[in-house]
Amino acid sequence: MAVPGDPPNSTPEGMGGGDDDFRADDFRSDEYRSDEYRSVVFDEDFVRAARLQEYSAQERMGEHARAVRSRSIWSGGGSASRTGTPGRGARQGMLLVLLIATAFAGAVYMGLRNPYVPPSGGPAQALSSTVVPLAPTTVVPGGRPSELYAAGPAADYRVGAAGITLPAVRRTHHFTDAQVVAALSIAKDYLVQSSLDPDILAGAASRPVRVLLDPDQLAQFDRSMSSPSGDGRHAATGWLVRFDPAAAIVADSRVRVSGTLAFEEVAADVLEVTTDHTFVYAVRPATGSPAAADGASLFTVRRELRLRFDREDLTARRLELASAYVMAGPQDCSADPAGAFRPLLAGAGPTTVGPAASDPYASGQPRRTAGLCGVLAPPATPAVSSPATPPPPPQAAPVSPAP
Repeated sequence: MAVPGDPPNSTPEGMGGGDDDFRADDFRSDEYRSDEYRSVVFDEDFVRAARLQEYSAQERMGEHARAVRSRSIWSGGGSASRTGTPGRGARQGMLLVLLIATAFAGAVYMGLRNPYVPPSGGPAQALSSTVVPLAPTTVVPGGRPSELYAAGPAADYRVGAAGITLPAVRRTHHFTDAQVVAALSIAKDYLVQSSLDPDILAGAASRPVRVLLDPDQLAQFDRSMSSPSGDGRHAATGWLVRFDPAAAIVADSRVRVSGTLAFEEVAADVLEVTTDHTFVYAVRPATGSPAAADGASLFTVRRELRLRFDREDLTARRLELASAYVMAGPQDCSADPAGAFRPLLAGAGPTTVGPAASDPYASGQPRRTAGLCGVLAPPATPAVSSPATPPPPPQAAPVSPAP
């Protein structure tokens, strides 16, 4: 109903501006909403990330059909279903499963490759040693070292550490290739230090050998060096090779060496290396002219050692010397070789004196009071042989103690 005074078809006073006002308000509202969502980009990734997805018109035609459905993390969205390839969420899930499977497989492989082995228990055992002097049956020949080597069984032996060769390496059930190599290299170091070091041979040092031993054997080693005894436990010559400096000295530093090394796993935490080497030294009297042409003679030492290693030993580069069997000559059977070797030098004749009498009724030192003695085989001219088959080491026949 029109109010008097208002123009026809006009908006009554106090009322809004009609359609124009509504259109203006709608425009300002649209402009506000446009500013509010201007930072939101409705791209394909935004659509795929939506938790709800509207069914298509055909899908909504079904009876009791819902208008929307939830999207799981494995769903790749519409584009994934159209292309047949998994979406971003599916790819991330599959990558996570693949990483977990790879880590599990790696853990299983490492467990089979390096199974857990409990640490070794108990201290190292004491060394058990046997040292047998070899008496000559003929006059000890003399001459220049090079001539003596060329005419004797050691003609084809290698010089020094080159004669201590390592065998082919393979892993054992509980020790890897690297651990086997470490054990063999430590064994070779011990042979080099205890049999070839000039200070060791002269009796002037023992530390190069001591530092390679298990700490549990150091007390026994120290007593063997300070108070050697032929009791089978404390012979200095069971640990190393040394000459009595008052009797003989080395005339040629190029010691001839031949022998073998072998290894075996004797327990889950113990690797054993056995060594069998022959060392041939050129020696001369401790007194007299060093330049004497015929003053040198050969002295042969056969060493059979049994070395043991646990994992701590391999890490610390040390060993446990379990046993030593040593034959050395030419020597006088009446001489005790426990402290040092006393070679019979060039020109010395065969000895007919056996070791000192042993009393089976005496108490104390039951193992040995005078020692064992063997016979040194006479030297012979070596036959030509390949380096791979070294000449046989000197043989010894045991001699009973003299009555």
